[in-house]
Amino acid sequence: MSYISDMRKKVGHEPIIYAGATVLVFNRAGELLLNLRSDTSDWGIPGGGKELGETLEECAVRELREETNLETSALELVAVLSGREYWFTYPNGDEVDCVIALYKVKNYSGELGINDGESTKLRFFPLDKLPELESRAKAIIDRLISGEIKL
Repeated sequence: MSYISDMRKKVGHEPIIYAGATVLVFNRAGELLLNLRSDTSDWGIPGGGKELGETLEECAVRELREETNLETSALELVAVLSGREYWFTYPNGDEVDCVIALYKVKNYSGELGINDGESTKLRFFPLDKLPELESRAKAIIDRLISGEIKL
């Protein structure tokens, strides 16, 4: 069981503060790795919620491995994001007010693959040809493209 699952048993769908990490992975062509989410059917950026006792960096590494099969030990903190644009309601009604530690992967290894049921596809996209994005991913990428978030 995860911390979030345990909390949901106590609070139901009520809003909770959700701390986690999101990981920007670029290939050599400068394309961004996105995952087609199984819960929303939108494309998102790999990442997820922090477990008890875990650092945000450990969360980022774990989520990257779980969602993409990629390994890294070289992360760079890009930004810490919060606010209304990162509030999210899942299709099942669960509400989260996200605090996101946004990391850029400096290098990675492994073969791209889905290890959990959270994604149905993984693919690299050029920033000027992105698919329909989940709202939090869209907020991050919009800020990245505008230069508000600097890599």
